[in-house]
Amino acid sequence: MSELHHLTALEQLDRMRRGEFSPRELTEHYLERVERLNPLLGAFTTVTADAARKRAALVESALPSSSALWGLPSGDKDLWHRAGVRTTFGSRLMGDLVPDYSDEIVTVLDGAGGVSLGKTNAPEFGMPSYTESLVAPPARLPWDTELGVGGSSGGAAVAVSAGLLPIAPGSDGGGSIRIPAAASGLVGLKPSRGRVAAMSGYLTLGGLVTAGSIARTVGDAALLLDAMIGPRQWAVGPPTWDGGAYLNAAVRGEGRFQIGVMTTSPWDETYQVDVATEAHAALDRAIRELDSIGHGIEQTALEPDATYGPAFRTIWQAGAASIPAEGDQLELLEPLTRWLVTQGRALGARDLGAALTTLARYERSIIRQFSPFDAVMTPALALTPRAVGWYDAVDPERNFQQQVQYTPWTSFVNVSGLPAITLPVTQTADGLPMGVQLIARPGREDVLLSIGAQLERRLRWQDRHPACW
Repeated sequence: MSELHHLTALEQLDRMRRGEFSPRELTEHYLERVERLNPLLGAFTTVTADAARKRAALVESALPSSSALWGLPSGDKDLWHRAGVRTTFGSRLMGDLVPDYSDEIVTVLDGAGGVSLGKTNAPEFGMPSYTESLVAPPARLPWDTELGVGGSSGGAAVAVSAGLLPIAPGSDGGGSIRIPAAASGLVGLKPSRGRVAAMSGYLTLGGLVTAGSIARTVGDAALLLDAMIGPRQWAVGPPTWDGGAYLNAAVRGEGRFQIGVMTTSPWDETYQVDVATEAHAALDRAIRELDSIGHGIEQTALEPDATYGPAFRTIWQAGAASIPAEGDQLELLEPLTRWLVTQGRALGARDLGAALTTLARYERSIIRQFSPFDAVMTPALALTPRAVGWYDAVDPERNFQQQVQYTPWTSFVNVSGLPAITLPVTQTADGLPMGVQLIARPGREDVLLSIGAQLERRLRWQDRHPACW
């Protein structure tokens, strides 16, 4: 028998607007699933059930049903402030913080009619690409709970994959949406720098961090992106495409494009990057399907550049330098974060300036190298999802290397400010999701959504679910 969470977010929204069920009924459905499944999965660090019920009633009675997310349950990443709700930043340092204000992205989602069920799990200050902190249980892959889902938007991906939420927003500064989405069999959309005004990237070091969508379908991801963009007059960044809402591109799924395919990464000059057989299989499947549709497929490779790895590492360390830990408080941080903080604070202005200049040049180089293509496709992840506890908890240098070797194709997309989407095209012999990443030209999220919709129609990944579904 079909249940409410079996419907896509678009279907749920449509049926609520037609009166088949209410925002309050939908909220109760998801709260029941959260109560039952979250202790095993670690999707939420804080569940705000009473506030969610009050919010759903308010949305139902006071907000127009034309609101972009009218009554759809969602969650706030536990790196975002929501007034009156505990916000841990995945750290013992902030374990008791209850802010008195909400971040802009939270306010935008509320304005679109969303209903937050609580805080989705995130690692310490969002720095690692896996979601295993000392203030909450790890975010576990619903397909195999011995495995981690990745990060840093790990809890959001777990919630959508397990049917605890229909959609979830995340933030992505080096792959934090795309990594857990790929591991959990979902669509993960990182928009262009500046596309989402409430979290544009312009206010972060190197312009890395932007908000984006985690969803089961391409259409649902586009729906959430449209809601996060909000009124265009407030946006600072690439102009919107001339087709209107991004949902239009996702629904139509039209066009034939020239697609480059590559397995080289910017980290190849810094670390040994091995690509698993399962990652190659996902890429090969996507190539076959896209070729059958009629897209142009061409192999390509990145120009070798030994400057990227050291420069990105410097920016990642510098970004951690502002974490508010002083003196004995540093001992509350996990070894990786403490290393990033101390290394970042030891950098000089010359070091930081050189790294920023190097990455700005790299951005220009990537846009030039990708210019012959409408999109460039890579594996989403180099390896299958990693076991909980796989990352080195003692040696931060090795930990950083492990993160790069698991996900070598994500951070340079943030550096270059380009839009990217991960798509869950296959499953391994053990039933684990594996996918591909598509990267488009500046401001061309519509191309990613169009190609993704075409693949989705052929592969029907939205019909695959973990056992807890």
